[in-house]
Amino acid sequence: MLLPLEPLDRVLGDRTAKSFAKHLGLRTVADLLTHFPRRYSTRGELTPISEIPLGEPATVVADIVEVRERRMKGKNGSILEVRITDGHGFMTLSFFNQAWRQKELRPGARGLFAGKVGSYQGKLQLAHPDYELFPEEISDEDAKRWAELPIPIYPAASSVTTWAIQRALGVILDTLAPIADELPQEVVEKNKLLPIHEAIIQIHRPEKNSQWQAARDTLKFHEAFALQATLLQRRAENHHLRATPRIIQESKLLKAFDASLPFTLTNGQISVGQEIAEDLGQSYPMNRLLQGEVGSGKTLVALRAMLTVADAKGQSALLAPTEVLAAQHFNSIQKSLGAELSKELGLTLLTGQMNTADRKRALLQLVSGKAQIVIGTHALIADKVEFLDLGLIVIDEQHRFGVEQREALRQKGKQPPHVLTMTATPIPRTLAVTVFGDLDVSTLTELPAGRQGITSHVVQLSQPALVARTWQRVAEEVAKGRQAFVVCPRIDEDDPGIELIESGGAAAEELTFLDGTDGQAAEFAKKPKQPLASAIGMTDSLRQVPALASLVIETLHGRMSSEEKAEVMSRFSANEINLLVSTTVIEVGVDVPNATVMVILDADRFGVSQLHQLRGRVGRGGNAGLCLFLTSAEEGSLALERVTAVAKTLDGFELSEIDLELRREGDVLGQSQSGGRSSLKLLRVLQDAKLIQDVRLQVEALVKADPTLEKHPLLAESLSRQDQQRQANLAKG
Repeated sequence: MLLPLEPLDRVLGDRTAKSFAKHLGLRTVADLLTHFPRRYSTRGELTPISEIPLGEPATVVADIVEVRERRMKGKNGSILEVRITDGHGFMTLSFFNQAWRQKELRPGARGLFAGKVGSYQGKLQLAHPDYELFPEEISDEDAKRWAELPIPIYPAASSVTTWAIQRALGVILDTLAPIADELPQEVVEKNKLLPIHEAIIQIHRPEKNSQWQAARDTLKFHEAFALQATLLQRRAENHHLRATPRIIQESKLLKAFDASLPFTLTNGQISVGQEIAEDLGQSYPMNRLLQGEVGSGKTLVALRAMLTVADAKGQSALLAPTEVLAAQHFNSIQKSLGAELSKELGLTLLTGQMNTADRKRALLQLVSGKAQIVIGTHALIADKVEFLDLGLIVIDEQHRFGVEQREALRQKGKQPPHVLTMTATPIPRTLAVTVFGDLDVSTLTELPAGRQGITSHVVQLSQPALVARTWQRVAEEVAKGRQAFVVCPRIDEDDPGIELIESGGAAAEELTFLDGTDGQAAEFAKKPKQPLASAIGMTDSLRQVPALASLVIETLHGRMSSEEKAEVMSRFSANEINLLVSTTVIEVGVDVPNATVMVILDADRFGVSQLHQLRGRVGRGGNAGLCLFLTSAEEGSLALERVTAVAKTLDGFELSEIDLELRREGDVLGQSQSGGRSSLKLLRVLQDAKLIQDVRLQVEALVKADPTLEKHPLLAESLSRQDQQRQANLAKG
């Protein structure tokens, strides 16, 4: 939309503008005009005083019968009390330190009085109500119209109220010049949209509900149109980038690898592999999202793509979010390839905590091109890391990396490399981008043959018998020769909360999605009623549990050195450790087929996606898995609702929608992953999916007919302006 970009201080004054910028991030007239109401209220139905329910908003037509001012007891200031009647009942209006209202609120005056009804000393009361006094004569129709007038309620802050926002908008709307419509006239007419100027006015100043509803529908369409146009432009720009095709007629490495597999690829792995192969053969870079359930074989699909690139003499880099996962991928791929092929391909591991000699050796392998497959953490993004010919980037658990980090790795290719991102549970931003169509998407829905299911249960700490049974079940599984995980939200008593991702490098601080709490409900910020379980403390406690006395119990967390973590994981994988007490360092990628049971303590402290990821660490072998969510969350709380939702389904895509509803979409076009920083104003990905898809078809037709938007200069200008604004916002942080 081509809205005025005038700074607010020129319109509202410096003091108000600074407050709006500080508390709401609103700096221009355009910012304020697109700060849309989150809901609308009315002054309530015209209700007889005798029928008014306490705690409900109501509007009464009444006469003032008495006005008096009294001093507050024990405090400075006064209360102005106005007694009113509708001829049948009485109530009191109370105004604190507003004695000046006596000049207009005089006995005998009649008016409409609106507010939420309370009680004081057994009498009905409206504190600081809205009111409008009538002329000597007023019709019932006018009174009813005033009572039903929609009142916009804006997202506000303690220092900037919804009323202050409404007043500021009033100043702007009174002098607002006509706004040009950036959408083609035929689009406006076809979709029965309001003119954009009229929509802006009606969403802020509706006279009836149908007006703001029509305005909202029009503005949603504009938002969807602008987003789709931007995303389609990005896709077109990507196709104009030159990339090296990374495929040969017949990949001998891939053929030999497939023949060596002790199992048959699923139909999904074969078809997705073909999609990726077609992308790798293009002269523009692949930008594909591979999503699939935990254990569906995404890593194998990625490895087959890396072998294809290696056969074409290119290098591939797999970026993992943690050192534990990077090491796990390295060992798993080394085992899958075999010692001879691993050596031939120069399979290399690079992490932040490697010693100097190993790090130098790895860097030399990369820059010389001898390392055709590289597995690493954020260390791959470091400035000193160079590749001879980077052809493919595979990003595991893509939501754990910010846009800037992914882009930094892409810049290491002499030409833009192909990019394959993977996720087991699409987080809100991923789902949003998927719906908006910025990526090519492949989905794995099948699980490998022989994979058993996972049963999940919520155990509330208020049920001590079930808590005791939890540890008995762990002991029973271990007695059958199996192993168990216990997951805690913090490392030790000094750790304030859920542990951040441990990646072994300074770049870990740059992560935008760390522990599942960013963008979640405000309840996460509340202090728990009891201390959160810690991995170190729980290890000591479990060793004292009679049912677990004979078990070998060890700890794994992010403060341990790489060598210590590797040693513990090696012993656990070899079944030398029966029960591993860990933080979220084992959240993704850890593959111990013999582990069948997981207990997650303080489960309400984790996000939906994180709980699902953690659960996916068990049941990976031939035996069924069991996951027990222990929580102190209260009945009816959002926290308990979230945990229960995860326990009820193993469908990661269903959970991603639940996650989206809780966390919102994130910044669809920008860097932010968090729901709290959603760039969407009115659109909601789930509720408006049909609108988004319909709009996309219209945008595709327009862009196909006019790729440069030369025939639609206002739309081109609007998109350019929005992109500049996003860049400016990013620069300001």
